Formats: sequence, structure tokens, C-alpha cells
Amino acid sequence: MIDRALSAMCSVSAAALLAAGAAAQTSDDSARSESAQGEVALTIYNNNIALVQDVRQLPIAQGRTRVEFPDVSAQIQPQTLSFAAANTTIIEQNFDYDLLTPTKLMEKAVGQSVTLLRTNPATGVETRERATVLSVAGGTVLKIGERIEVLRDDGLPVRVIFDRVPPNLRARPTLSVNLDSTRAGTRPVALRYLTNGLGWSADYVALYNEKGGTIDMQGWVTLTNQTGTTFHQADNVLVAGAPASAGDASSGGGRSFGDRGMTRAGTEAASRERLGDFYLYPISARTTVANAQTKQVSFLDVQGVAARKIYSHSVYWQQNEEEPENVESRIAFSTSRDQGLGDALPAGTVRFYQRDSEGTPQFIGEKAISHTPMGSDLSLVTGEAFDITVKSEVEKRETITADEWEKSARYRVVEDGKVVQEVTLERPKTYYRTTMRYTLTNAKAEPVEVQLTQTGLNRNWWSDDFRITSEDIKGEQLNNDQRRFIVPIPAEGERVIRVTYETRY
Repeated sequence: MIDRALSAMCSVSAAALLAAGAAAQTSDDSARSESAQGEVALTIYNNNIALVQDVRQLPIAQGRTRVEFPDVSAQIQPQTLSFAAANTTIIEQNFDYDLLTPTKLMEKAVGQSVTLLRTNPATGVETRERATVLSVAGGTVLKIGERIEVLRDDGLPVRVIFDRVPPNLRARPTLSVNLDSTRAGTRPVALRYLTNGLGWSADYVALYNEKGGTIDMQGWVTLTNQTGTTFHQADNVLVAGAPASAGDASSGGGRSFGDRGMTRAGTEAASRERLGDFYLYPISARTTVANAQTKQVSFLDVQGVAARKIYSHSVYWQQNEEEPENVESRIAFSTSRDQGLGDALPAGTVRFYQRDSEGTPQFIGEKAISHTPMGSDLSLVTGEAFDITVKSEVEKRETITADEWEKSARYRVVEDGKVVQEVTLERPKTYYRTTMRYTLTNAKAEPVEVQLTQTGLNRNWWSDDFRITSEDIKGEQLNNDQRRFIVPIPAEGERVIRVTYETRY
């Protein structure tokens, strides 16, 4: 397991677990005996959708008949229903989703008579009156004899007694199907449908060892059920991926994850089972997925994954900061096999912990990730560094002449009398030389390095070219928009670096 001290933060005794488990099993067996469900299999996706497959043994009469299927999902998509039974065809289906609730009972009673049972708080004497429900819009309006009364929710002892349950209200979500069967008898009936309200995400607990340069990581599946129905002893398979639906903005169901910390996508194939282009995460044993429940199951437990801390800060072009800004603190690691993790990571949230001086794990930050192939490099922000800051300023900005601009042009060599490059004078331009000053401070007792990234260098609509003519620290051009500098800062010290850019507009 990831760490005993960390696990102890939310642990209970083994005896309590056994007792709770036994009680839960007894309760579940009782609830399942009252459920009309058969053998249930759930395939649950990340985008709040699931495939339910329910095989029930039902007696079906010969000829045309009506069969009801209670205990289906209250968020069923009826148009996705698939029905299969031997020697039987489906003629019509109806989904009765008006569930029996006090509000629904009162709504269905409009125009009908009910009985009001009032109790005198002082004497305890009960009186009964017949009333007609006139309206429930904004409150319940009743006609009692020749007077009109509003049924107030003021805590006074009054009850409404209904003569019957309206025929179109159901105690449980129910699917009814009109069938035509060529023979009578009990046989397996298979229902398959899509439903909303079932979804899952991954949650990761990572214990970071700064001195050892490692993390221990445990992954949890967090499964939620908001379908209005409990699925008893279901066979569960979780799919890491979001199949496209008709409501997606694009055919691929594309989504924007923002900054999810993946700096390089992996190219290693994970050993997990796949379904098309998705990974499958089966839950090993059948389990009950109760309505309005959040359930967690472990699917990843690895120790000693190589990791390191990174300090980083990004500066936009010509950004003048009035005050120093704290740099980001990141933890970087790889999901590759040779770095110790060796698995694809479903989308979710990584929560980092680190031991304090007494050895107790403490929370240091969290970051969401998208679906991450095995072999990917991740750099996840855990928060802001308290002691390390950067202040960027435009120290100097001046207009230069075209001749000065040409002096910094990167001409290629003319070889063997052949012109490799020709410089053609263009329309009049304005040229600038800009010096950016970056002041970095470190209040730690040890030296640190900061990844300082200058962004905004590619402004195609108003700038044609950027040149770096002078830099105190040699930078790395990440792309045409960003340049990165690795800046060492001494312990309890300050470092100022300058970079000069020449720009053509």
C-alpha cells in the first residue's frame, strides 16, 4: 500500500470493517430479493453515461401481452433500448418515469378529493375533512365545503390522506413493453440500454519523497450513481474514454482540458485490455452500485517512481510587473515503464502529499490530468513557491534604424559563387530593440533553479520577426512563441538576467 501513515488518516478497525461489511451484505441481500433486476452488467464511461445490460427470467404468455420491467434507471434513454427474448417480438415500449413522491401525489390529485386529518395540539383530538385540490402552483389551494384554504407548510399537525395511488405514478422507475410471442413459457429476457447518471473518474494519491526523488502513487476509481436506481451485484467494467454522442459539438466529441501538465505524450502500449481506442478497467468482483452513492475501488499501487521538483514561471511579452510574483512549484515524473509507473492514467485528479519533520504526510497540492498514455512526461503544478519570486520589466525599449536591423540579420554563407540567401528590401518597417530584465529571488537556505519562459514572441498580426541579440543565460527556443531559460539562484540570494530582443513591425 502507498503509506501506512497516510492510510491511517481515514482508517477504521478491522473488526469494525468486518461488522460493517457483514451488515452491508445482509442489507444488500435483502434489497436484492425485493428488486426485479436479474443478472446486471454495467459498462460505465467517463462522460456520465453507462450501458446497462440486464438479463431477467420472465414468464411470457403466447400472443400479445404486456410485460413490465421495474427497477430500470430513472435516467434511461428509451430510444437506445434493445430487447431480446426467444420467439418474441416487441411492438411498443413505454417508460413510466413519474415516480411516487408527495409532490407528485399532490400534483396528480388536482381536481380530486382528499382527506385532511388535523390534530389539535392542545387536546390531541383528530378531525377529518374532505377537500378538493384546486391548484398546486406555488402552493396547495384547497376547497373545503364553501371556503377556500391554502395548505401551509407551517409545522402544524395536519396530514393529507389520498384515496388511491394514481395509475400513472410508479414507486420505482418502470419500463413497460408490449410483446407478441409465438409460444408461452419462462425464458431469459435481455434488456440493454444507455443511461445518464452513472459515471466515474480517477483519483490519485501521490506521496512525494523530495530527498529520494520518488513518488509512491495509488490510483482510485471514484464511481458515482445518480440514476435513481440501485444496481444489485452488478458486473462492472469501467471505460477510460468518452465515446462521441449526437450532442457533441464535433464528431470526435472533442473537449478542452486546459493545462493538464502533460509536456510530452507517451508512445508505450499499456498492458490493459482495450475496447476499440479505449482502455478497460474491470472491477474484479460483482458489487452493488447504490443510488446516490460514491464508491471507490483501487486500480493502481506503485512505489518508487522517479520524480523531481521544478520551479517555473511564464512571462508574457513586454510584461511589466509592479510586484514580484511567486513561481509555480511543480512535480515532474513519467508514466513510462522504465521510470517505475508503467501504466496509462485515466483522466482525474492527482493529489500530492509530503512528509513533515515528524514523518506525517501532509497535503501539498493537487492537479487535474487528462487521459495520459503510458510513457508520457508530466509536470503538475502543486501550488506557488513561498520563497521564490520573479519580477519581469521592460528595462529599455528604443526604435532602431533599418541599417541597425540588418546588422543582426542571420545571413547564410555564399559558397562557390552561389548565392545561398538574398536579402530583399521590403516596404518601410519600424524596428525596435527591447531589453527585458528579470529579477529572481530565493529566500531558501539552499540554491534553486527556475524554469523561466518568455511567451508571446509570435504575434503574427502585428509582428513579422523576433531576434534574440543578447542574453545573459543561453535560452532554449521551445517554439516560435516561447523561449525558456534555466536560471540558477543562490541560497538566500537574488539573480538579475537581461535579454535583448530586436523586433520588426
